[in-house]
Amino acid sequence: MHKLVATSTILEHELSELRLLVERQTGVVLDCPNSALAAHVAEFVEAQELGSSTTLLERLRSCEQDPSTLPSLLDGLVNTNTGFFRHSGALNALTRQVLPQLCARKSADGPSPVRIWSTGCGTGEETYSIAMAVCDGMNPANVSAAISGNGSGNGNGNGKAAARNGGIAENVPATAAHSNLNAGCSIHIVGSDLLPCSIEVADRGVYPQSSLDGLPPATIRNYFSKIGSPAVAPSAQDDTESEVRNQTKSAFSGEAQNVSVSAPHLLVKPRLRSLVTFNCMNLARPGYIGRFDCIFCMDVLPHFSRAQRIALVERLHLYLEPGGYLFLSQTEKLLAPNLNFRSETFDGYTFHRKPLAASAAYGR
Repeated sequence: MHKLVATSTILEHELSELRLLVERQTGVVLDCPNSALAAHVAEFVEAQELGSSTTLLERLRSCEQDPSTLPSLLDGLVNTNTGFFRHSGALNALTRQVLPQLCARKSADGPSPVRIWSTGCGTGEETYSIAMAVCDGMNPANVSAAISGNGSGNGNGNGKAAARNGGIAENVPATAAHSNLNAGCSIHIVGSDLLPCSIEVADRGVYPQSSLDGLPPATIRNYFSKIGSPAVAPSAQDDTESEVRNQTKSAFSGEAQNVSVSAPHLLVKPRLRSLVTFNCMNLARPGYIGRFDCIFCMDVLPHFSRAQRIALVERLHLYLEPGGYLFLSQTEKLLAPNLNFRSETFDGYTFHRKPLAASAAYGR
């Protein structure tokens, strides 16, 4: 009854202003019904002890002075589809077409890492999927096959298996892939998201075993350690997180090998985690974190208004190195037609390249 009373005090014009503030400050369009938004706001106001929706709006108007309020409010409002290897076509194009070209170019220009940005990464599944695909894709046999274009892998079907699994070859040892990666073309992957709570999960790198259902068993063995996480009531969440932290520490020290196979959670192994950095990022007002050779912007643009989509694509174009690649999901069209992108297709997946000559026209 208390929640219904609180919801009724939120006026319609306040909800309209809230939607406008969120769009202006983050680019995100809240497409939920007014009733759902009002209930969420009422619950947030009560949880934060703000007293009224008026106080909340005052804080949002001066978000520079209180930058934590808006991300906290959006937690639970912005629906994000996440999962490992959701965009297998993009990862296949990355590992079999794009990376061989980039590594060859980097080797010719002098030693420098290939930098990949996973924008709107949510809880990190996409970012770690890129890292796993890269590790397996840097296997010498797979790289040579991609350069020659025959897609036959190492002669025993691994190339085809890698294509079906988004670049993951089931029987390529992770240790061999990683050592080759260090010896040849080095990779640095950055994952960013608006919500700090999502970045915390990604940074921890602990996922329910069920979230990896469908991945090849060899991939899970190569890149994850099994850890225990007892099922408890929500009130014992702090104890659970403490347990996860303790078992995470054990896994990093090598002790996790003794954990039962039936453990319901999996921890990203250090050799994969070392390729990835996570940080909070508002794509409508991004801080400059350098240029990238590849940018993944999957399922992000649909959350933005048309004007904000165009502005975001323009920023991503600016952050790409000349000759760099922009990856979108196949349901998203490239806006901002005035920008110099060249669309390319590999194995049915279309991605977009910033020409090498773009530095002269757009600045570098």
